[in-house]
Amino acid sequence: MKPYLIFVLFFVSMLFACSTVNAQDVNGAVTFHIYSTHTSFPDTGRAKGHRYENKLYTANGHYNDSTVLIIAPKNLNVKKKVDVVFWFHGWGNNVDSAAIRYELIKQFIASKRNAVLVLAETARNAPDSYGGKLETPGDFKALVADVLQGLKDKKLVPENSVSGHILLGGHSGAYRVIARIIKNGEVPIDEAMLFDALYAETPIFIDWLKADKQHRFIHLSTDHGYGPLEESLAMMKLLDDDDIDYLKIDEAALVPAQLRAHAIVFIHSLKEHNDIVNPDNFRLMLENSPFLKAL
Repeated sequence: MKPYLIFVLFFVSMLFACSTVNAQDVNGAVTFHIYSTHTSFPDTGRAKGHRYENKLYTANGHYNDSTVLIIAPKNLNVKKKVDVVFWFHGWGNNVDSAAIRYELIKQFIASKRNAVLVLAETARNAPDSYGGKLETPGDFKALVADVLQGLKDKKLVPENSVSGHILLGGHSGAYRVIARIIKNGEVPIDEAMLFDALYAETPIFIDWLKADKQHRFIHLSTDHGYGPLEESLAMMKLLDDDDIDYLKIDEAALVPAQLRAHAIVFIHSLKEHNDIVNPDNFRLMLENSPFLKAL
């Protein structure tokens, strides 16, 4: 992805990002924050900050936030296993601004899934895809444990609860941390949902799909992401070479049954890069995942 094009996407995202905003209230949702030492930052890889386009994004302002935003339906019904959807934001956002900009809480509650949504902070309001500590084996597993403890502390799940199905989703620059979590493999990942986000790490996703035919991969790409559409075509070529089935379809022609019938789906959208997630696409993916039960 060319640096000047990345900067354009980052600038657009920054128009919607605000470091002081809190996640929106949504009827039917229990929303709270915890802090975990097993989020991306602080991390030695960004101890001196990160320079992009001749601007320094300091560690203090962008790489020291260990916030985790947790959303559960008020009628969550957990006997023991907790299904969890992790969302990772792209450039120029934080967990709260992404929740608002992409209506993630609203879509999650509207999907009526018996699961929990988690947004773990990565690079805060910065143009950076680096996943920090979450790229290190063991850290994501520890983050899952922290999320479960947060839910137990709020009396939302039983004390003997353990993690169930885990799905990863994200927009734009989130591809890297999602891929690295999958590659580390210390926690089984059932599904990856990328929203105009397949810039690289394609071999990781290919190996993961080949390792288990039950794994699900969905990528929505636009003509404005400056890379994900081309990478989708490259990934489809690799799947063809290995004789692995997938669905390639335009968003306008997509029907929910097709999402349920295919484990690997590439969707081309005419939307803009920052319009690919909402108002309904995240909800649609959740509703049609075989791993998430309805409330």
